[in-house]
Amino acid sequence: MGDLQVVGGIKKLNNKNYNTWATCMESYLQGQDLWDVVGDNEVTQPEEDTSGALRKWKIKAGKAMFALKTTVKDDMLEHIRKVKTPKEAWDTFATLFSKRNDTRLQLLENELLV
Repeated sequence: MGDLQVVGGIKKLNNKNYNTWATCMESYLQGQDLWDVVGDNEVTQPEEDTSGALRKWKIKAGKAMFALKTTVKDDMLEHIRKVKTPKEAWDTFATLFSKRNDTRLQLLENELLV
């Protein structure tokens, strides 16, 4: 349960704090030994289950997805609801918040209209 409080200490991702959120999340995931399934050498699920590697990967990926999903605002969660891997979720946010991206411009435009 202590992990929830640490993740809870990260301000939830919204339309304005991506860089801060990404920096904190990367550090958190590294500290929990989960970064390798998000942005390192184990981003894809092992095809063969040698010595429990598939099970271990699924556990790490599940923990990473939980951390990602619980540190984003509900409207941001919609963007990653159907992704299969933590890498896909991370890349979705990276694309969404890149400065020269049409989707990002649409998000900002929608925010202005509210």
